[in-house]
Amino acid sequence: MKSYIIIVNPFSGKKKGLNILNNIESILDDKGYLFDTHITEDSGDAFALAQTLNISNYDGIIMIGGDGTFHEIVNGMMNRKDNARIPVGIIPGGTGNSFLLDLNITDPIQALDRIFLNKTKKIDILRTKYKQNIKYSINLVGWGMITDVGLTSEKFRLFGYSRYTIAAVIEIFFKKTRYAKLKIDNNIIEGEFMFAIACNSKNVGKGMLMAPNAKLDDGLIDVIIAEGNISRLRLLNVLPKLFNGTHINEPEVKYIQCKEFNLISEGSDQLNIDGEMIGESPFESKVLEKEIDIFY
Repeated sequence: MKSYIIIVNPFSGKKKGLNILNNIESILDDKGYLFDTHITEDSGDAFALAQTLNISNYDGIIMIGGDGTFHEIVNGMMNRKDNARIPVGIIPGGTGNSFLLDLNITDPIQALDRIFLNKTKKIDILRTKYKQNIKYSINLVGWGMITDVGLTSEKFRLFGYSRYTIAAVIEIFFKKTRYAKLKIDNNIIEGEFMFAIACNSKNVGKGMLMAPNAKLDDGLIDVIIAEGNISRLRLLNVLPKLFNGTHINEPEVKYIQCKEFNLISEGSDQLNIDGEMIGESPFESKVLEKEIDIFY
């Protein structure tokens, strides 16, 4: 008989996690599955549980939350002393659920049905090192305007997800560029940039097709770079194209696939890792191929 540990973030997205949990538990009960439930209370709880959980007791983890919750679980498993792993099933309960968009999963019950199929696949993750710290990313590592938008958007939470568009327009108005040296595998690019983002998945945020050529298991990092010489008007024209992936055809945008991506900046700039404001530049990112199992 299958047994699962359910990890729920009740604060993700629109705080529907507990309602989703009630439905999931009812279905698991009806099907006769065994399960234990853990409701997180603070940031880092999902990380600690995945790091110390007696994995031998379970056939998989079912998480209810967003990209941040999945990020914590992956980092917890990657920091286990016994190196043990079990598959993770992701039930959408966050704001963007960018990672699940790559799997064409948007509905909690649909996601649970996928878990019941017991089909798993190994996915890549990004290992990012800054100073003496290491973080594992399932979605993105962003620098420059990508992070600025995230920080500015916090001031407009009242507007829901529209806050990101508002923040993007504000940051375009200020048009802050930064100098950096980018090492992409063995190639070096230097100059002023609006932003650089290393993607593991196609989607970032809520519906932005940032890296349309990305695959979760291709062993590659998709790097998108916006040059600093792009005008405000051009930025406003390119912004809507992020939602259908056609921004990569613009002359001021570079799209490169690689195994390793390093960024050396003049100062220490805030990073955006999987939607969270974590870490700072300079940093080094490397793809770890087929490192984590997920139900799909």
